[in-house]
Amino acid sequence: MKNRALSGAEKYIVTGGARLYGEIEVSSAKNSVLPLVACSLMVNGEVFLSNCEPASDAVNMLAIVRSLGGRCGFENGGIYLDCRGVRRHEVGEELTGRLRSSVFILGALVSRFRRAEISYPGGCDIGPRPIDLHTSGLRSLGVRVCENGERLVCDGRDIRGGELHLPMPSVGATENLVMAAAGTEGHTVIRGAAEEPEIVDLQNFINACGGRVRGAGSSRIEIDGVKELHGTSFAPSGDRIAAGTYMIAGAICGGEITVRGCESGHLATLTGLLRRSGAIVAERTDGVTVISDGRLRAPGRIETSPYPGFPTDLQSPMTALAAGAKGTSYIIENLFENRFRHIPELMKMGADITVCGRAATVRGRKLHAADVEAKDLRGGAALVLAALGCEGRSTVAGAAHIDRGYFGFDRKLAALGADVRRVSALDM
Repeated sequence: MKNRALSGAEKYIVTGGARLYGEIEVSSAKNSVLPLVACSLMVNGEVFLSNCEPASDAVNMLAIVRSLGGRCGFENGGIYLDCRGVRRHEVGEELTGRLRSSVFILGALVSRFRRAEISYPGGCDIGPRPIDLHTSGLRSLGVRVCENGERLVCDGRDIRGGELHLPMPSVGATENLVMAAAGTEGHTVIRGAAEEPEIVDLQNFINACGGRVRGAGSSRIEIDGVKELHGTSFAPSGDRIAAGTYMIAGAICGGEITVRGCESGHLATLTGLLRRSGAIVAERTDGVTVISDGRLRAPGRIETSPYPGFPTDLQSPMTALAAGAKGTSYIIENLFENRFRHIPELMKMGADITVCGRAATVRGRKLHAADVEAKDLRGGAALVLAALGCEGRSTVAGAAHIDRGYFGFDRKLAALGADVRRVSALDM
């Protein structure tokens, strides 16, 4: 087996045209696991998060915990953490620069140590994602926040419960503030909170550790701080974005696939769009089944918005579907301004797409194989899906981007019948 350290030079070789059949089970949601790992820094005991795969974002988050003195790793199909030995409250640029979700460390460290110092977080270049909602929320709780060059320094010695309002429902800010308040004396109310299922996971995890959080899943969350959280075993929800990606793959390629391990209610907006495109979607107690003949019609208007609206993380894969469907679709990206970086690559495959600001008009047509490059996580997955729907052999470079959120992407698709394999520079 080739060294995965070479992943930056790796690419997918995709020969399209095969129909997909079978079952696939998704792991715990990446967007739940990352804040739960950060929150484990606050726990006085052992934590086990079940059904977690070593996607690179999770690996990098564990590296941050380890750098602070925590013990952690992948074992028994999940993640084990013991952060009782953590003594440091500073995280350097080398680690935070690898992923955006490193910002979750901020609330957890302030909660535990009443201070934190981190370099600005990195991640995919999908547009400005300012953390002012995080810092202004912390200030509302009495935390002094200042910038020291490229670092954020938080002094939480005067932190206290309080009421705050988020001017927009930021998922990351909501999670960070819930963590900060969970270990802070007093009562905190967050209005304008994001409502994503991953925030419900965070609430349930904190409560399983002895915390007192209620209201997650609505726009108002209340937290009564506790002095200490104890260890627990916890099962995060299934990855709705990975599930949605495989559902879209099934619709594009045709065939019949069942995606298990996800809650169908979390995918309602996607289900509606796939049905509008001509696919049959049957909801199950533990997932969904997608049946398609591969001859899709345009889904029409797709507009991203916070949950329960259509998720921005599935916009790129749905754009790939629309590019090969019959008719015209309109894609409006309301959350991230650079979420169209996959479109020039789709156009190399023959897609007819016009972009104007945050809107794209997609005139569906038959796509052809081409050599393309992933620019970010979800856009990379979209290019693989587009290649699966084309006749001929395509290459998708930049596999490391896809690694951030999909572990074994090629193997899982191949298990459904797709002709896709991953190669490194040493193989080419």
